[in-house]
Amino acid sequence: MPQPAERHPPLADLMAALSDIRAAPRDGAPIRYLCKRPDFGQREFTDRLTMTVAQGIPGERWLRHPWLRLPDGRPDPAIQVSILPSRVCDLVWQPGDASPHPGDPIVADLETSLDNLPAGSLIQAGSAVLEVSSVFNTACVKWRVRYGEDAFRWINMDDHPRLRLRGILCAVKRDGVVTSEDRLKILRRGGETDPSSAASV
Repeated sequence: MPQPAERHPPLADLMAALSDIRAAPRDGAPIRYLCKRPDFGQREFTDRLTMTVAQGIPGERWLRHPWLRLPDGRPDPAIQVSILPSRVCDLVWQPGDASPHPGDPIVADLETSLDNLPAGSLIQAGSAVLEVSSVFNTACVKWRVRYGEDAFRWINMDDHPRLRLRGILCAVKRDGVVTSEDRLKILRRGGETDPSSAASV
């Protein structure tokens, strides 16, 4: 059976989609996909993910092969969980595409810009709580190979880094389980000082 053709979105289409991407929900975001990456190139779609402070997503490659480490060599918790906006995912990947799913554990209809979710923001994902890290999620070489040169350039061009089009990176702050039926809820945005907004963390 022939493989599906590669589908690389042109820059014009990516630029035209910006207003729709920016119009995504700023809170209460529905989840499109939950995905586990046991190892490089491997994807396991699921209806629920367990997330823990100690292991990130148990069974994922973060503990064994993190791309960012602390000075003492341990995996950096700032990259335990990534969240990709579903409107960006829809531009570069669809079920059945020849290229692999981007691999982000959570794909949700969420507006992930720096204005909406500055570093330190707390997100409730099911019974788990995630903290948005200050590590910028750039489009890596694999993103360019899988989705094209235009999709790679688009993430970082002009003032796009503040839009966080490649999504956000998070640390697990409270153990829990997220399901595909949950919505991502903002408990606190970075810089807010009201302790009651995160009293349950």
